[in-house]
Amino acid sequence: MRLTDFKALTFDCYGTLIDWETGMIAALEPLTGRADRALGRNDILEAHAFQESTAQRTSPAKPYPELLAVVYKRLAEEWGVPANWDECLAYGASVRDWPAFDDSAESLHYLKQHYKLIVLSNVDNASFAHSNRKLEVEFDAIYTAADIGSYKPAPRNFEYMLEQL
Repeated sequence: MRLTDFKALTFDCYGTLIDWETGMIAALEPLTGRADRALGRNDILEAHAFQESTAQRTSPAKPYPELLAVVYKRLAEEWGVPANWDECLAYGASVRDWPAFDDSAESLHYLKQHYKLIVLSNVDNASFAHSNRKLEVEFDAIYTAADIGSYKPAPRNFEYMLEQL
């Protein structure tokens, strides 16, 4: 099998094209900076992954910014740090500030010459629109958790995307 055998490429945006780890760590600084113990990058990412996947399973239709606000609140509780709801909401809106990887835009422009480019992502449409401006490419299709009504890794998300192709 060769790459040239394909007509379309699908991507998850966050972690592949957008550096969600760096963006998340920066957006969590108001919280992690108040913790009574040192929290390493891996500690933060592991705790976040657990809280996020739990929230996605229990609230599969919750819009991503609201889901992230809940994650922030749960992390605050886990780390024993007070957090008001405005902080939680600010974290939920932080996706728009997460940076693209340095090579994402250039790579996508190259790939766009040869393939249809499709995004399947766990975010909402507004958050993706902000991220997409950083990627500087027009995707042939964008499927978000907001469109589908569930979060990956639910099979429904992949089935939905494949039905559209």
